[in-house]
Amino acid sequence: MSDFATQREMMVDSQIRPSDVTKYPIIEAMLEIPRELFVPDEKRAVAYLDANIEIAPGRTLLAPRSFAKLLNELDIEPGDMVLDLGSGLGYSAAVLAWISEAVVGVEEIGGMAEEAQALLSSIGIDNAAVLAGPLAEGAPKHGPYDVIMIEGGVECIPDAIKAQLREGGRIGAIFVQGDLGQARVGVKVEGEITWRHAFNAGAPVLEGFEKKPEFVL
Repeated sequence: MSDFATQREMMVDSQIRPSDVTKYPIIEAMLEIPRELFVPDEKRAVAYLDANIEIAPGRTLLAPRSFAKLLNELDIEPGDMVLDLGSGLGYSAAVLAWISEAVVGVEEIGGMAEEAQALLSSIGIDNAAVLAGPLAEGAPKHGPYDVIMIEGGVECIPDAIKAQLREGGRIGAIFVQGDLGQARVGVKVEGEITWRHAFNAGAPVLEGFEKKPEFVL
């Protein structure tokens, strides 16, 4: 067994299983998908640490525990169509593709979408596509989506993203306020999203998901 395979097992046994992640497809995906491929070469040694990893300026690979817990809370089904915003080099899209029908990822940092697509193809994942474009615009032509997963911090969710969630669909994000953050899951009912607190977590705020400054006269 390779050193990375051992680290994958340790990640699942020490970070994922003890965190009330009960859905076996998530555990299976995180045991099988080589997380070290989806970080820059110089970060491979830390790919399995219980921490967010910066993979490019403004882009973070969420800590395994936070990522798995949010997936678990979203209750993704095998027939779900998923929108993955801030896909980075494609790890999130790979895991989501394992547990859903299909994934559309969006990444706006130059060249990363193409690299993510090549990495996904290299490990035989053919039900995920990572598109280049602004995160805050999503990928409306492929929607609406059963699930939207946001791979980073948010202060608010753009209306364009909310509109791409199917009625009854779920959305997961890490809301950041100052130094504090909490993962929340929302459900769309009669056109409105109702949010609930899931657990505490942190991540840098993604471009396009910042709160607009309010002008006071």
